[in-house]
Amino acid sequence: MSSQAQIKRVTALDIRGRKGGETVVSLTAYTAPMAALADRHCDFLLVGDSLGMVVHGLDSTVPVTLEMMILHGQAVMRGSQRALVVVDMPFGSYEESPQQAFRNAARVMQETGCGAVKLEGGARMEETIRFLVERGIPVMAHIGLTPQAVNVLGGFKAQGRDRAEWPAIMADAEAVTRAGAFSVVVEAVAEPLAAEITGKVAVPTIGIGASAACDGQILVLDDMLGLTGRVPKFVKLFGNLAEGVDKAVGDYAAEVRARRFPGPAHVYAVKDKARNHLVIPGSSLRLAPE
Repeated sequence: MSSQAQIKRVTALDIRGRKGGETVVSLTAYTAPMAALADRHCDFLLVGDSLGMVVHGLDSTVPVTLEMMILHGQAVMRGSQRALVVVDMPFGSYEESPQQAFRNAARVMQETGCGAVKLEGGARMEETIRFLVERGIPVMAHIGLTPQAVNVLGGFKAQGRDRAEWPAIMADAEAVTRAGAFSVVVEAVAEPLAAEITGKVAVPTIGIGASAACDGQILVLDDMLGLTGRVPKFVKLFGNLAEGVDKAVGDYAAEVRARRFPGPAHVYAVKDKARNHLVIPGSSLRLAPE
């Protein structure tokens, strides 16, 4: 049996069981190489519809399609071995009815092999979440700032900074928990409210711009690596890869323009069988045969 076959993936039930226990660590991932790097450090990887902005240069997540999510979900599944992979349901793929949500969520799971889906919305999604869970689809909920509703919210604005908003947000958290969601992302919610939600609901809360009191945390991987050129308030830069990429590309361009690259070590020799050695065109070098 291969070493890969021996690795057991984290499941939605495993994440559900972490309530009040070991902190859940998660990041977004959109490609196989980045998924492979993050896999051993994370409990789950989210194929977020934020890929529309991070990878495809869109202004919001609204234009992201189901086909885009499936394509990136397949890549992340190929690149990972251990972490639970959760795929976002994109805008327009689940809001119409529970039946529509089931058809599209089932397609996502069948075509990617992921272990769960995530959808945005609180009390208004209670019926849909229950419908999916009862039919075998694990659901991660998402409340607070819901980016797909950016046009209604008037921008990417933190939620719950006015205490008058707290009852509705708390009701959202309770509704998705009651419906059977195995965890809930709490995004850009005032810290005291996020802590209160975490203390009241029976499933793990996954904070992003919320509170260290949440049961887990998630960030957009490209944001925390300094690759997106933007640093939201709730993001800490754990690296600045953009500077390294910029330098590497600049060095490459300089060497190409100066004709220093490719050099002898980066080209293929011609075999000269008669003389039993290799000849590099334009060079006096003679190499031993391969």
